[in-house]
Parts: sequence; structure tokens; C-alpha cells
Amino acid sequence: MGRVLVLGSINSDLVVRIARLPRPGETVVGGEFAVYGGGKGANQAIAAARAGAAVAMIGCVGEDAYGAERLADLQREGVETSGVRRLAGVASGVALIGVDATGQNLIMVASGANHQATVAMGEALPCAAGDVALLQLELPLPVVAAGLAAARRRGALAILNAAPVDPAAAALLPDVDLLVVNEIEAADLLGAAADEVDAAVLRRLAALGPRQVVVTLGGAGVAVWDGAAAWRLPALPVTPVDTTGAGDAFCGVLAAGLAAGLDLAGAVRRGVVAGGLAVTRPGAQSSLPARAEIEAALGRLESAT
Repeated sequence: MGRVLVLGSINSDLVVRIARLPRPGETVVGGEFAVYGGGKGANQAIAAARAGAAVAMIGCVGEDAYGAERLADLQREGVETSGVRRLAGVASGVALIGVDATGQNLIMVASGANHQATVAMGEALPCAAGDVALLQLELPLPVVAAGLAAARRRGALAILNAAPVDPAAAALLPDVDLLVVNEIEAADLLGAAADEVDAAVLRRLAALGPRQVVVTLGGAGVAVWDGAAAWRLPALPVTPVDTTGAGDAFCGVLAAGLAAGLDLAGAVRRGVVAGGLAVTRPGAQSSLPARAEIEAALGRLESAT
């Protein structure tokens, strides 16, 4: 069994639950406030750890209260944090999140210490053959590029969750084994939206460089190009409460499954279940399911196929 190495962001999520999201220039009052651990990197690291993987986190936080709290969160989940740097005079990353009554969200991020990550950190990614390197786009692109290249050199499986999307990330895709994007991110990488994410769209994404592609479709499940064929899986039937963190649950559990030796289909199934469970509870890290919950819900996905 390999490890999951996550090179990514570590944030604090400041969440307001509100009846509806405001329009530009509008104030909506009456919400409830809470603080959660967040950042796509940390979320995915914790998702992988809860799914049973051995996980190491590489990233940056400030020498402030938020940074100390987020390190403690990771350590409580069993994530190795020796690769997380604490930086003096820099604020830890913060995300401001509004969530409406239907579970839809609006997110603004102050990257802080995350944007102090260096290319050297990516080049030193401590992975080996059999490991899975999991990266996102909340760190500077040169750092992500260095991490992906290091993973390929050392024989690790390189997964890029190209979120939040940056069209310039297309240049990184030849070093990616598995690309994970949602419909909007897929459209931005291709330069045009499609009426449907079909086999042709998946092949166009694969033509950018990655060997395999997964497009998450929210309540419609996922579409997959496995390198030879296109196929789909439905979503886990659930009633959504908060969609924050669902994609991170999918990515982390997908990586954990691949590190454990599952094939792509088996790992995707577990990721779909994890994403479905995550939307049934509030918050990002607080919503990430444990391995036993995922295994118990796999039968529900089978009945939906």
C-alpha cells in the first residue's frame, strides 16, 4: 500500500449559513456563523486519511492562531505534517463562505501563507513508486508544476484536481496521470462549454495530456475516461445540506483507493460515495466521511446504477 502525498492549501473556512446568497451590492442578514478547517489541500488530505490511507501534507501556514489550529486538525486525523512550514509575519489562508438554504455556496479566498509555497517544496515532494501525489491549484502554478514533475520522476501516480480552475494549468497536464475537474473547470480548460460531458469531451480533455480523466457532475454523478473507454457512474442518492467540500471528499477518497491498490473504477466508486455523504452535513472537513461510512453506503450506489 502506498502513501498519499498532498501538496496543497491549508485554510480556515469562515462560514455563514444564510437563507439565500446575496446579489452584488446586497446585504443579507440573519445567518449563522461557524469556523471550520479548510483549504482544498488539507480537506483532501483529511478525506484520504479518514478513508484509511497513510497521508503526508506539504504546504504553508502562518505563525498565527488559525495556522496552529489547522495543524492540530491535521495531526488529530493522523496526517503527517512535518512538510508543513510555519511562516512568521504572514497570515494563514482564510476562505469566506456563504451557504444558502439549498446547500449552494459562494466562496472567496485570501490565500495568505499558501502563496508563499516554493518551487523547491514541489521539487522535494517526498514520494516514491506506489505512492499517490495529489495536487490542486490553490498554490502558485510553478509550485504545482514542480510537484507534478517530481511525482512523475519518482514513479508516483500524479493526480491533479484542477480547481480553482486556471486555463494556464493546461500546460501542466502532460505530467498528470489522472485529471479531476468539474463541468465548469472542464469547459475552462477546453475553452468552451459543452452541452453534455460525453466521450468526445473526455477525449478532448485527455488530448491535453493526462492519461485518465474524471469529470464530476454534481447530482448527475461522474464521467470517466480510463485511457481506453468512457463510462459514467450516477451520484449517491442523497438530500444535500451543504455542497462545500464534496469535491474534496471525492478527490481524497479517490486517491486513498488508488494508493491502496484499487483499480480506477473501484476508487471512483468510493469517491462518488464519499462526495455524496459529504453533502449531507455542513462544513468541509466536518463533512468528510470515515472509511466505515463509505463502505456501508457502497450498496446504495450499486442500487442506483
